[in-house]
Amino acid sequence: MDRSAWLKELRRLSEEQETLSASSYDENWGEISPTHRQWFTRFLSLCPPQGHLLDAACGTGKYWPLILASGRTVFGIDHSQGVLDYAHQKFPEVSTEKAVLQEIVYQAAFDGAICMDALEMVPPEDWPRVLNNLQRALKPKSPLYFTVEITAEADIEQAFAEGQRLGLPVVYGEAAWTLAGGYHWGPDGYYHYYPKVEQVKDWIQQSGFHLIEDAVGDDYHHFLVVSS
Repeated sequence: MDRSAWLKELRRLSEEQETLSASSYDENWGEISPTHRQWFTRFLSLCPPQGHLLDAACGTGKYWPLILASGRTVFGIDHSQGVLDYAHQKFPEVSTEKAVLQEIVYQAAFDGAICMDALEMVPPEDWPRVLNNLQRALKPKSPLYFTVEITAEADIEQAFAEGQRLGLPVVYGEAAWTLAGGYHWGPDGYYHYYPKVEQVKDWIQQSGFHLIEDAVGDDYHHFLVVSS
């Protein structure tokens, strides 16, 4: 099985699944955890008071109330038109665009950016491209806050072994998470990739970002970086 074609199909399925579940998105994932809120507040403190921010993989705009209340503006992108439509219903004043992280084309357009709870859906070969895109979209010396989901190593090992048994072109760290709970390679699974923290830090450096701070909290590794 061709890996690029396999990943393309998984991305299509993920977009389709998120569009179908857009109306229940806030019910399932609408809460901001204490650690996310703490780090987001730290991120905002590094942004200009009237800055224009990018929310990459914005979902239904969970963080927009905090951004707008701070006096800043926000532009959202997401791969699912369904969640963007739902976000627009809640925040008609916020501009959005349907785009995947691999297709961000803006240049020095934003004073800060966030990519929240989404990079786990990016395969390893696309990570450098995504970080380079975010770097290019930011003005010099602007902050980016992103998270990397954490899961048990035993789950990763099981998903890798299952993928190999099924003849899938998986690499270690990839899994398919299901809404029913657990990991299973099937049409109802959401593609996830769980990189090692050392690998993430290498990608950060290679893309030209400078790491300010990172730590673990509420099942995610949190990264605050600044563009060159």
